[in-house]
Amino acid sequence: MPDRGRATADADSAGGVNVSAGGVNVSVADVLAAQARLRRFLPPTPLHYAERFGTWLKLENLQRTGSYKVRGALNAMLAALERGDERPVICASAGNHAQGVAWAAFRLGVQAITVMPHGAPATKIAGVQHWGATVRQHGNSYDEAYAFARELAEQNGYRFLSAFDDPDVIAGQGTLGIEIAPHAPDVVIVPIGGGGLASGVALALKSQGVRIVGAQVEGVDSMARAIKGDVREIAPVATLADGVKVKIPGFLTRRLCASLLDDVVIVREAELRETLVRLALEEHVIAEGAGALALAAGRRVAGRRKCAVVSGGNIDATVLSTLLSEVRPSPPRKPRRRNAERLRSRVAPNAPRPTRNEHPNIIAPAVEETLW
Repeated sequence: MPDRGRATADADSAGGVNVSAGGVNVSVADVLAAQARLRRFLPPTPLHYAERFGTWLKLENLQRTGSYKVRGALNAMLAALERGDERPVICASAGNHAQGVAWAAFRLGVQAITVMPHGAPATKIAGVQHWGATVRQHGNSYDEAYAFARELAEQNGYRFLSAFDDPDVIAGQGTLGIEIAPHAPDVVIVPIGGGGLASGVALALKSQGVRIVGAQVEGVDSMARAIKGDVREIAPVATLADGVKVKIPGFLTRRLCASLLDDVVIVREAELRETLVRLALEEHVIAEGAGALALAAGRRVAGRRKCAVVSGGNIDATVLSTLLSEVRPSPPRKPRRRNAERLRSRVAPNAPRPTRNEHPNIIAPAVEETLW
């Protein structure tokens, strides 16, 4: 049994961060290795500038299976095969990790069993079954499903694959940060449930001077409490963000988040609902509750070049239609004209407006500043 009372964080030789918890190490080198494994399976997801929010969006809702979770699941399964571990894989999940495991298992020819709580969204259950994985429903929460999955793993010799507290899963999620890095954000906002995504993205970007801010829902904030030293189990309240309802965050991810996150913002449920509807109506981006969480937190995060991760888009059609009919978002703020004035000052008053092809060095930088 690892010593859960010890954890260290040190700079490695590449200028990144290495975190050790209970003898388990995760570093930026692991994230780079994950990127090498995944690049032939998962093309980069796009960035979209949400002008009315003043924030870039990393669209993981367009990822295979509709969520970033497939990154960690696939990396963990590929790494296991490299080590010669071909056991069937079992996991517990509210839906997105299960879909990632099912898709990866289908691609790699590995048997997969997923344990999902009763009440998991029908669209996520259907997604798991589509890729041929076995679905077992047990309990009314992620934690009850987790305990049952661990029991089945011990009884049958399966490999249990955590949704977040696994070094290979964390490294796989960190590849999202590597894709964001070339766009030079000054702050990246990520939703937090168990902490796998926040940990991986922080490992990938922290050494480059990027601020990493986590986002949680009020009453579903086990990671924010754990970082402050309160590691007691909480009873999560009902929330639209079912993908982040975790009673106790991961041990390894808690140590990583405590070492690497700059802040954790707590979002009210009403803010989350309004943001999800605005995303659909104003930006034409369909996100699930947890997928809209980082953007909802963005209004309280200062930054000139902000990027929020839209972590998933697997929302039930009935839930989305209800939100669209019930939620009436307030109008966005009026746009500011600072960048337009800066653009005009760069072009001579009486000169004909140059085209992008004729003078790319004049137009391109101004457009980039406007977008950020």
